[in-house]
Amino acid sequence: MTIQIGLLILIIIAAVVLFSIDQFRADIIALGLLVTLSLTGLIPPGETFAGFGSDTAVMIFGLLVMTAAVTRTGVIDLAGRNLLYALDRHLHHLPLATMAIVTLLSGFVSNTATAALFLPIVLELSRRTGTPRSRLLMPLAFAAILGSSISLVASSTNVLISGLMVEYGLDPLRMFELALVGLPIAVTGLLYMQFIGNRLIPVRDGGPSESTFAIRPYLAEAVVAPGSPLTGRTLAESSLGRDLDLTVVRIVRDNNRYLVPRPQLQLQEGDELLVKGDRSDVLRIKDLTGLDLKAEVKLSDPRLQTEDLQLAEVVILPGSPVSGRTLKTLQFRQRYGLQVLGLHRREKDLFSKLSQVRLRPGDELLVQGPHTSIAALDSDHFYTLGMIERTRANQRRAPISVAIFLGALLLATLEIVSLPIAVTLGTLGVFVTRCITPDEAYHQVQWQALIVVGCMLALGVAMEHTGTARFLAEQVIRLQGLNQPIVLLSVFFFLTMLLTQPMSNQAAAVLVLPIAVQTASHLGLNPRTFAVMVAVSASCSFITPLEPACLIVYGPGHYKFLDFTRVGALLTIIIYVVSILLVPLFWPLIP
Repeated sequence: MTIQIGLLILIIIAAVVLFSIDQFRADIIALGLLVTLSLTGLIPPGETFAGFGSDTAVMIFGLLVMTAAVTRTGVIDLAGRNLLYALDRHLHHLPLATMAIVTLLSGFVSNTATAALFLPIVLELSRRTGTPRSRLLMPLAFAAILGSSISLVASSTNVLISGLMVEYGLDPLRMFELALVGLPIAVTGLLYMQFIGNRLIPVRDGGPSESTFAIRPYLAEAVVAPGSPLTGRTLAESSLGRDLDLTVVRIVRDNNRYLVPRPQLQLQEGDELLVKGDRSDVLRIKDLTGLDLKAEVKLSDPRLQTEDLQLAEVVILPGSPVSGRTLKTLQFRQRYGLQVLGLHRREKDLFSKLSQVRLRPGDELLVQGPHTSIAALDSDHFYTLGMIERTRANQRRAPISVAIFLGALLLATLEIVSLPIAVTLGTLGVFVTRCITPDEAYHQVQWQALIVVGCMLALGVAMEHTGTARFLAEQVIRLQGLNQPIVLLSVFFFLTMLLTQPMSNQAAAVLVLPIAVQTASHLGLNPRTFAVMVAVSASCSFITPLEPACLIVYGPGHYKFLDFTRVGALLTIIIYVVSILLVPLFWPLIP
């Protein structure tokens, strides 16, 4: 063992400890690791920052941009709504159904692409069902990885291993050869996540924007628009609760008739619905065909017709001149140049029209109007809690965004171009077609994940440059008691699995496969058995969040590093048991 190898091993141990104790953010630790590798000369000169321009980093960036475009055009909302509709009476099956769909799709396209595609869908399902996002996002990533051994094209690592097998005189892998073991692994893994793994995932709360502001219930007024498809339908058939998570508390007909919102009550054109829901649900009324926010139906005030409309949440302070008065008597719109879209009052249900509610200190208003008008409220005993970024879904470009996303995946699947080039073309496509603006896209990108990817790829380079990876592999196969074929096969499973955590799947496979094939040939065993085991274990990246599919959910799920170890360790053992039983069965050890 050289000094460089020993030093790198110590650095890796220190990094693992820092990741484990979770005292610093993962991107900070990764940056520290990158700087340390560079200063100690463990990375070749000029390759310190190569990871940030790597295919993996470019691929993740492009996928995040394309999924942001799909979200921006309303596709994700529609997909989540339809999935919820299909499972309306079986919501307890929702996690398993979602995982099954993800696993099936990732059996034919990149698991990273699949995870990126379903990320906003799962976030929307989490919001609609009230399920903590951490309980859904890790199963999403694991389900995407579980599909990696279903087909040859499910993973670029499978294609790479198939090519290496040809170089060593073996027949290439057939399209669904790995499915003999991949399908049982996928089914077993899904059942584990549904009944055991899901119970091991800790509930992680989000920041203030998720845990406080966004969940306040607002009372708002919606109007059934002329020609609305809701006209003549019952309240139950309108599906406002299922589609928008809104509770109808009263229905006002003919301006002064207050009706109890019974499920069988038929809606009529012009009905005013007093609804209660959180801020995001109220604002999404704009995107529902046939229903409008009453405050936006007619903007008679010229000051409210400007394009500089913004949203804000404001609270009424003690001493405000609006206390004890209604929006109607105040002529709030004319006085302040703002529309009131919703009203929140703590610990009290409101059943009157917004214009008839007497305001009091502590009430919170969801207002819309020019920035200058919102800013002027502070001088009249209002306090602005925060501005709200709100852009309406550009549904006209929804088919374009879907076509671009699927087209990029098809180009990569058919190997017309590589996956990084395909997603880069897709990124350019969503920008050119204006499915999303660059500013909107860059705001959605998980930069923390990209920093971790770029830095950790440098660790893989260091392991190859110093010979650390090969040294560790050789030390393992020299251990005593490896004369038993099953034991030797098990060693290569765990060796590949461990190396694929800090390194890319492809790099780990390239490193271990030659050693495995040569060892099998030397002992008179079937080298194809060992090649298949390496292919299966190279996709077994569950014990750390360093797999790209896991990195995509790492930030949104608010996970800690050891959360993946806690859930993924037992899953890895289960996959090993399935593999060690089935691989020698379908690919006998004795040729």
